[in-house]
Amino acid sequence: MRWLGLLGLVALSECVMIIPIKKQQTLQEVFRVKILTKNFLQAKAYSLSHNSGVYQRFSSHPLRNILNVAYTSSITIGTPPQEFQVVFDTGSSDLWVPSVDCPSFSCSTHNTFNPTQSSTFQDVRRTINLSFSTGRMSGYLGSDIIQVTDLVAPWQAFGLSTNLSSDAVEYVPYDGILGLAYPSLAIDGTSPVFDNLNNLRVISQPVFAFYLSNQLDIASMVMFCGVDNSYFHGDLKWIPVTEPRYWQIIMDRVSMNGKVIACYCCCQAIVDTGSSLLIGPSDVVSSIQRHINPNPIGDSKRLISCNRTMTLPPVIFTINGMNFPLSRKYYIQKVSEDICFITFNGGTENMSPSETWVLGDIFLRAYFTVFDRGNNRIGLSPSV
Repeated sequence: MRWLGLLGLVALSECVMIIPIKKQQTLQEVFRVKILTKNFLQAKAYSLSHNSGVYQRFSSHPLRNILNVAYTSSITIGTPPQEFQVVFDTGSSDLWVPSVDCPSFSCSTHNTFNPTQSSTFQDVRRTINLSFSTGRMSGYLGSDIIQVTDLVAPWQAFGLSTNLSSDAVEYVPYDGILGLAYPSLAIDGTSPVFDNLNNLRVISQPVFAFYLSNQLDIASMVMFCGVDNSYFHGDLKWIPVTEPRYWQIIMDRVSMNGKVIACYCCCQAIVDTGSSLLIGPSDVVSSIQRHINPNPIGDSKRLISCNRTMTLPPVIFTINGMNFPLSRKYYIQKVSEDICFITFNGGTENMSPSETWVLGDIFLRAYFTVFDRGNNRIGLSPSV
């Protein structure tokens, strides 16, 4: 049992660091960039005493919220440090940024890493090819010092893009991805940043957490090696991870007004900070959109008059026998003063098993989320 050892850490908070993540406006509604090193479409701690505020050696990092589409923050690579804006992504495991040697226009619109300007850079001499939701990236592996505020990962393997497809990250205000999924999803022979920090005991416990704010004036946070319980209400509800690649769990059903509208006989769900929406099989999502919006605006099933959303009931996600309601303020987003859109989106029909859901930032804004690698579980509690 890990409880006794973990509970001994809560008396002090000698390394408390909260890392803000920020939201910015992007030029497109959804430009989520997801690194999928082994093809995303294939398969797809809370050890606090109840009156304790933080873990010992707890690090928290601010995030930028990009118009409720992506949450980003800065990291540095190399000596002297070169700064990059990245998405902290629980749906992938690798770190990559554009290289100064990348001729693609997508690279030219972002910060690029120059290995000749870092005295600690090492070329691993290995090419890589990565696929993600909006395109492809090719390049090579390097190794250098990675710093996330005061957390330092020396000799960290990372990807340098020398070719980036034009639709990949051209118009988004972040440069790359820092993956927080399991090592089995990472490039063969490499260790993800979080695992490197944990193995070197830079963090005291293999736990991280996200607080994603729905408002531009309230900072979002990613927290390493513990949680700050001032960001959530009540106790965390724990859900076991079913497959330690993605942060994947079993979902019992999805219901609305007492009627099951999806996941009729249990299904898989991936908890993913790198996805902005609630994503499921296209035919199931179309049915949900019709249920929510029988009279859509124009040809889009997702567009709905904002006036008609005022009486919509919550969508209930039942997970591990526990209900997690999502009110309309989360699953309905405003496009303009009069037009809103439904944040359910199709696209997972080719995953295995056939009904798999991705619970992206729409869901995670409602629930403070703890990713406990030490016990292979996810903790959820309503956000403040």
